[in-house]
Amino acid sequence: MALRSPPDERDPTDLLEFGVLNLDKPAGPSAHQVSAWVRDIAGVEKAAHAGTLDPKVTGCLPIATGTATRLAMALQDCPKEYVAVLELHGDPPSDFDAILAEFEDPIYQKPPRKSAVARKLRVREIYSLEELDRRGRQVLLGIRCESGTYVRKLCHDLGLALGTGAHMGDLRRTATGPFDDTTLVTLQAFADGLARWREDGEDDWLRETVLPAERALVHLPAVTIAPSAAREVAEGAPVYAPGVLELDDQARRLAESTDEEPSELLACYTPDGAAVCLGRLVGDPNAERGEVVRLERVLV
Repeated sequence: MALRSPPDERDPTDLLEFGVLNLDKPAGPSAHQVSAWVRDIAGVEKAAHAGTLDPKVTGCLPIATGTATRLAMALQDCPKEYVAVLELHGDPPSDFDAILAEFEDPIYQKPPRKSAVARKLRVREIYSLEELDRRGRQVLLGIRCESGTYVRKLCHDLGLALGTGAHMGDLRRTATGPFDDTTLVTLQAFADGLARWREDGEDDWLRETVLPAERALVHLPAVTIAPSAAREVAEGAPVYAPGVLELDDQARRLAESTDEEPSELLACYTPDGAAVCLGRLVGDPNAERGEVVRLERVLV
């Protein structure tokens, strides 16, 4: 069985079949609609976004194309970053900064009525919350938070804590896991790059908008496995100790951990950098035999 070629050597067809776009979602369409447009423009069977954005919200929406949709789970639980306009209903109090700082912690949230998940009280962590600018009763906030945090609800709760009342104005996502707003591409740029390649055979523009899907995995611990082991994984076998060639620092720390819980998600690669699977460390990679990585998603 032939394995996937190295990321930097794929032709445009292979790139579209196992690629990812760091899309700048426009205001108006839903994340699902934008993913469908990418699928249809690219001419691939599937496309999937990583982390829903409401129709009015703009910004970072990674979209995996073709078989790369199997790795969307690697981005679902990544931290998210936003800039949001907090619309206060009264003048900000003198202890505004102190109250803001109190929200940099795990907080309780109940999803809003229009959400697609059950309305059960849950905990989400706010890693950082800072005031970027203020004009009268409008405060520009920078937010870094756990995946699944409802920023609209956060703004409402901030208003209650401030004693003024508040709601969310504009919202833009600036980062999702390894992707941020420094490398965003538009739908128009993607469509133009495809058209130029299809009409003239020039793929430079296309390669600027569609990245090898491995870019979506750079934040995960990495395990390098032998090509022979990768072929077995393609048939559904787990990764066994003899097939493990190397662990990066993150994966090595997982292997040295004494935690009995299943390890965090990791990615396995061939020696030339092509992704093979997502899985979890369940055994000693230094052993002579035995299962080392249990599969979550096969990517070849």
